[in-house]
Amino acid sequence: MTDIAWIDKALTAARPQAMGALLRYFRNLDTAEEAFQEASLRALKTWPDKGPPRDPAAWLIFVGRNSGLDTIRRTSKQVPLPPEETLSDTSDAEADMADRLDGEHYRDDILRLLFVCCHPDLPSTQQIALALRIVSGLTVPQIARAFLVGESAMEQRITRAKARIAAAGLPFEVPDATQRRLRLTAVSAMIYLVFNEGYSAAEGNAPAARPLCDEAIRLGRLLLRLFPSDPESMGLAALMLIQHARTPARFDADGTLVLLEDQDRSRWNRPMIHEGLSLIDKAMRHRRPGPYQIQAAIAALHARANRPQDTDWQQIELLYASLERLQPSPVVTLNRSVAVSKTKGPRAALDLIETLSDRLSGYFHFHGVRGSYLLELGQTDAARIAFNRAIALANSVAEAAHIRAHLDRIEKDFAAAGSKKI
Repeated sequence: MTDIAWIDKALTAARPQAMGALLRYFRNLDTAEEAFQEASLRALKTWPDKGPPRDPAAWLIFVGRNSGLDTIRRTSKQVPLPPEETLSDTSDAEADMADRLDGEHYRDDILRLLFVCCHPDLPSTQQIALALRIVSGLTVPQIARAFLVGESAMEQRITRAKARIAAAGLPFEVPDATQRRLRLTAVSAMIYLVFNEGYSAAEGNAPAARPLCDEAIRLGRLLLRLFPSDPESMGLAALMLIQHARTPARFDADGTLVLLEDQDRSRWNRPMIHEGLSLIDKAMRHRRPGPYQIQAAIAALHARANRPQDTDWQQIELLYASLERLQPSPVVTLNRSVAVSKTKGPRAALDLIETLSDRLSGYFHFHGVRGSYLLELGQTDAARIAFNRAIALANSVAEAAHIRAHLDRIEKDFAAAGSKKI
C-alpha cells in the first residue's frame, strides 16, 4: 500500500468523527468542512515522514480546530471566538484531545453530523448528496456521476442544502434519549436512501452508482458502532449486505436485468451474505422486531434458499403481513402479493393488488407485477396493456428491456398459436 493509499484510508475512517467534532465546535458546516480539508492537507504533508499519529481523528480535530480559528481571525473580527481558556490550552495537544474524545462525545458528534445531513426540511435527493459530501467525503464530481447529473447542478444542490440548514438554525446541544431515538430513525432512513439510490440505478452500464451501496453499508456499520445493541441498526446493515451480495448476478452480459428467481446464485457474494445472516440472527434474539429487521429476515429467506424452488414463500408472506401491520404501505402490499402468487396462485395475488391501482398508478413495478399475473392467467390483452404502461414508467433502460421481454413473449406465443391454426 502506498503512502497516499494508507493516508487516504485513515482520513476516510476518521472523517465522520472529526467532522462531527468540528461541526460541534464551529456550528457551521462550511467552516467545519474547510477546517477538516486543511487538516487533511497537513496530514498528507506530515504523516508520510512522521507516521500516523496515535489517534488520527484526535489529530485531525486539533489541527482542524486551530486552522478554523486562524481563518476566522483573518477574515472577520466580528465572529465570537471560543472561551479564552480553550484558546490558551498549551498542554500536549494530541494526547489531551484524545482523552476528551470519550464515548459520549464520539457518538453524539457523529449522530449530530448525520442528523444535520438528513434534516427534514431537505428533499431526499439533497439529504443523500449532502451526506455523501460531508460524512463520506465523496467529491462533487463523484456524486454527480452517481446521480447522472452535471457537476454544476450537483454543486448547486449541495449548496442549497447547506443554505437551508444554516437558515434552519439547528440546535447543537447534546440530544436527550428521546431525541436521540428520533434522530437514529431519521439517520437510518437516510442511509437506506443512499443504498437504494445505488441499488436502483439498475442499468448494467451505470457503475458510478454502485459505490453508493458500498458507502451506505459503511455508514450502516458506523451506525452499528454507535449503537451496537440496537436491533434495527443490525437489521438495516443486514438488509443492505444481503441485497448488495446479489449484485454480481443482477444483470446479464448485455446489462439486462435478471430477476431474483433467474439469478445464478453461485455468483452471489457469500461472505457478505453470511455477515448479513449473522446480524439478523443476532437482531432477532432481542425480540423487538422493526421494519428493517423484517425486511432483512425476508432477504435472509431468499439468501438461504440454494434454489428458487427451495424458497419458503409461506414464511415470506407471513413476514410481509407483519410488515404491513407495522408499516402499512401499498408497496409492501404489492411485494406481499408476489409471495401470495407463489402460495395461492396469480388470481389471489391479482385480487390483493387491484385495490392499489389508484395509489400506485404511476409506479413502474405495479404495472409490471400486475401484467405478470394477468399473463399467468392467460389474459394476454390485459397483460399487454399493463406491460406497455410499465415501459412508459420505467426508470431505466434495463427495466424497460425486462418488460419488453414479456411483450416479446406474448407476441411469440400469439404467432405460434396462429401458425398452428394454419
